[in-house]
Amino acid sequence: MIDIAGLTVRFGGVTPLDSLTLQFPGGTCGLIGPNGAGKTTLFNVLSGFVQPSSGAVHAFGTNLLAMPSYARARWGLRRTFQTEQAIEALSVFDNVAMVHEHCSSNSAHRRSAVLDAIEFVGLDVDPSVKVGTLGARDRRLVEIARAVVGEPRVVLLDEPAAGLPEEETGHLSRMIQRIPEQRGALVILVDHDMSLVSACCQLVAVLDFGKLIASGETAGVLRNEHVIRAYLGTEEQV
Repeated sequence: MIDIAGLTVRFGGVTPLDSLTLQFPGGTCGLIGPNGAGKTTLFNVLSGFVQPSSGAVHAFGTNLLAMPSYARARWGLRRTFQTEQAIEALSVFDNVAMVHEHCSSNSAHRRSAVLDAIEFVGLDVDPSVKVGTLGARDRRLVEIARAVVGEPRVVLLDEPAAGLPEEETGHLSRMIQRIPEQRGALVILVDHDMSLVSACCQLVAVLDFGKLIASGETAGVLRNEHVIRAYLGTEEQV
């Protein structure tokens, strides 16, 4: 479980998170909202890139805010970003191995752990090929392989389907759904693709202007009138 209590972030006169209290109990949880709602800011707080003005965050009983970002990575918190972070000049294997090196002290099994993560995401390429030669879908899978390598406890996926055509998100959806059971990690998924969120997430939370406006079982939340008005458009589009 991730337990967030009274979390506030201020950047000058802007408050991207305003006294946010929220729980992510396990499995795959969705986090949605319009642009600027505070979703990436919350990921940055969880990752250690942004220090909140107030509030508390505990993950499986551990005080995340007391840990520097590198310690959170070793503890088991991983993430992807809206912009690609994989290094194009390095091979698929080296990109994933680089993350494992910084997140795990178990170097004896590094090669097998890296190959296992590549296989898990369904990346059907030679691990020695350079990331820069891959298409958009496969580069996205490299990013997720970097997030699931080793033994993650929490995996934050920030818009993994962005820019992908609809026919390529089916594999992504099935793979994300397997992460909690097969990798043992709690997943928080941010995406604007509601079909992906609906397929992957048992629970979903909705932010608007840094505040929580709804949370609960996905189907019910997506029918919530406040959510429809704030984010999803007309009811016929849901």
